[in-house]
Amino acid sequence: QNGGFAMKNQLRRSRSNRWIAGICGGLGEFFGLSAFWFRLLFLLLLLPGGLPGLLPYLLLWIIIPLEEPR
Repeated sequence: QNGGFAMKNQLRRSRSNRWIAGICGGLGEFFGLSAFWFRLLFLLLLLPGGLPGLLPYLLLWIIIPLEEPR
């Protein structure tokens, strides 16, 4: 009963709302925001030369597990 609630609040990469690795979709689901805002944030961080946006994205890709199949 309560286990379903706990699973819902875990940060996972999205399988359904993804463009590349599901990072932005997973962040959007976790924080209750549209994945668009996280995609925009990473895009803006890429503009100054790439590394400020690419490194955090790659780290999150490695750290955040993929959500379980439904």
